[in-house]
Amino acid sequence: MDKKKLAIVVPCYNEEESLSVNIDVFKHTLFALIEKGVIKDDSFICFIDDGSKDKTWELIEKAHGVDFAHIKGLRFTKNYGNQKALIAGLEYALKKGVDCAVTIDADLQQDETKIEEFINKFNEGSEIVYGIRKDRKSDNFIKKITGYAFYKFMNLMGANIVPNHSEYRLMSRKALDTLAQYKERNLFLRGIFCDTGLKSDYVEFDVKKRVHGDSKFSFLSLFKLAAEGITSFSVRPLRLIFYIGVMISLISICWGCWTLYRLLNDLPARIGAIDYYEIFEMFMSGLQMLCIGIIGEYVGQILQEVKGRPRSIIEKELD
Repeated sequence: MDKKKLAIVVPCYNEEESLSVNIDVFKHTLFALIEKGVIKDDSFICFIDDGSKDKTWELIEKAHGVDFAHIKGLRFTKNYGNQKALIAGLEYALKKGVDCAVTIDADLQQDETKIEEFINKFNEGSEIVYGIRKDRKSDNFIKKITGYAFYKFMNLMGANIVPNHSEYRLMSRKALDTLAQYKERNLFLRGIFCDTGLKSDYVEFDVKKRVHGDSKFSFLSLFKLAAEGITSFSVRPLRLIFYIGVMISLISICWGCWTLYRLLNDLPARIGAIDYYEIFEMFMSGLQMLCIGIIGEYVGQILQEVKGRPRSIIEKELD
C-alpha cells in the first residue's frame, strides 16, 4: 500500500506549559509512523498559534529551528478562535499537497497513539474518520452535564453532529477540497464535515487527564460555539419563533374573547388579587426579548458574511 503524506494540525492558545513537553511527543508520534512505513518522510506537524500571550510561539520557532522539515508554524495577529485556527491549518496542509490531515488538541488529552488507526481507516476508503471519546470519566460533573447538553441541544436545533466528537478527526484530501468550497466566514467544522456526505468511519479513544496548563474551554466558550454552530447551520430556531408567534396569537385571541365575555356580563376582568393579564404581559415581554436576541444572532451572522472580511490574518509563517 502506498505511503501517505500526513499533516498533523495542532491549534494552540496560551499552551506554553503543554508544548514545552508535548512538542517532543508529537515529533515522536510522527517519526514512529514514518519508521513504520505508514506515512511519507515529508509528512509534518503544523502548529497554529491563535494569538497567544505567553511563549507558545517562541517554542514553535525553536522546534522549527531544530527540525524545519517536519515542524511548521502559523501565527495569528490576534486570537480568532479555535475554529479559525483549525481552518487555517487545514488550508495550509491542502496547499502543501497532503493526502490526509489529522487535527488534534495541543494538550494531548486526545490519545495521539490512535492516529495510526485513523490512517488505517482512511486506507480502507473512508474520507473522514471521527475520533469518538469512549466515556467522560475524566470530566468533572459540570463538564459531563454541559457536554451531554451541548450535543443534545445541537441536534435538537437541527445542527446534526456526531455525538462525543470534538475536533479529533482525520480528513482526506478530497474532504479538504470539499471544505475549501465552503466560503462562509464562520464555519462550524463539526457540522460541516457531517454535512458533506462523504464516506466516514470512527475511532474510539480514551481521554487522558490534562497534565500541563489549564483548559481553554469554558461553559461560555461552549455556549458561544453552540450559538455559532446553530445560527450558521440551521434555521430551526427561526421556525420555532414562528410557531411560538402563532401559538401566542391564538392564546391572545382566546384571552380577548374571555375578557370581552366577562365585561359583557358585568364580571370583573380581574380575578382576586392576581391580575393574570399583567403576568401574561410580563411573560410576553421576556419572550419577545428572547426572540429578538435569536433573530439578532442571525442578523449578526449575515452582517459578518456580507462584510467579506478574512477569517484570520497570519502574522508569521514557518515553512
